Amino acid sequence: MRAERADAIRTAGEADRDHLTRGDHRAQEPLATGATPQLKIAERPTRNRVQRLLDLTDALLRETETLARDKAFTDESNRIRTLNVAEGIDFYREVERFETGLIRLALDHTGGHQARAAQLLCIKPTTLNSKIKLYGIEY
Repeated sequence: MRAERADAIRTAGEADRDHLTRGDHRAQEPLATGATPQLKIAERPTRNRVQRLLDLTDALLRETETLARDKAFTDESNRIRTLNVAEGIDFYREVERFETGLIRLALDHTGGHQARAAQLLCIKPTTLNSKIKLYGIEY
């Protein structure tokens, strides 16, 4: 009797695994009359769904950051186009504005880490630090 029950349990477990791997979630017919119902092997749909949600959230965040950078670039381009050259352009103010924007972008990208931001900008960390102080950049 024990051997028959062990066979029934093993067969039920294999059938459950087969259904899970095929993605078949239909109700199964009992193996034999008098056989005890077996617990199904637990799936992990929650983990898969959570992982998909995290992946989707990460993708949306990256897309939002890209759109924000594109909008900032578009706004700056439009501002430059509207400059009246006949009235004159304050070159140093425009360079300061451009440098400030690049420094903020690099600091945002590196989470405020000045050495890595300097590396992104291909300048020395001391140069970056002096420009941050000169322009009063807060991050």
